[in-house]
Amino acid sequence: MKALLVLLAVSGSALADDADLLRCRAIADVAARVACYDAIPLAVKTAAPAVKAAPEAKAAPQPASFGLTARQMRKADEPDFIESSLLGRIDGWGPTTQFRLANGQVWRVADDSSGSLIERENPKVKVTRNALGTLFLEIEGSKQAPRVRRLQ
Repeated sequence: MKALLVLLAVSGSALADDADLLRCRAIADVAARVACYDAIPLAVKTAAPAVKAAPEAKAAPQPASFGLTARQMRKADEPDFIESSLLGRIDGWGPTTQFRLANGQVWRVADDSSGSLIERENPKVKVTRNALGTLFLEIEGSKQAPRVRRLQ
C-alpha cells in the first residue's frame, strides 16, 4: 500500500496541466505543436504562476555515432579477424568453455552452443567479426563456430 502511495505521489508531479495539453493539441503546425509540448513544465506548479515564454523549437543534441552500424563505429585500424592457435588439446566445447590462445588472449563461449571434433593439439583458430559486430571462434577441423566474448 505504501509503495502505491509513493508511486502516485511521484507520478503526480510528472503530469502536465490539461489546459496546456489541449492548447498544444490545437496547433496545426507540427514543429510548433512539438515545441509547445516540449515547453510544458512537468513539475508540480507552485502557488505563484510563472509567466510562460514563447516556446522555441530546440533539437536535443545527439551523439555523433547515433545511427551508425557497428562496422562504421569501429576504428579504422581495427582488424576484422585475428589468427592464432589454441594452447593444448581440444576435443570440443560447451556453453562456458574458455579458450586460451597462443597470443595470450582468453575467450569464452558466449552462446548455448556445444560442439565436438576429433581431438587436436594446438589447432589453428580464427576469431572473426560479422557485420553486426558479433565475434565467432573458427577452430581448425570444426564446421561450427561458437559465438565468443573476450575475457583477457
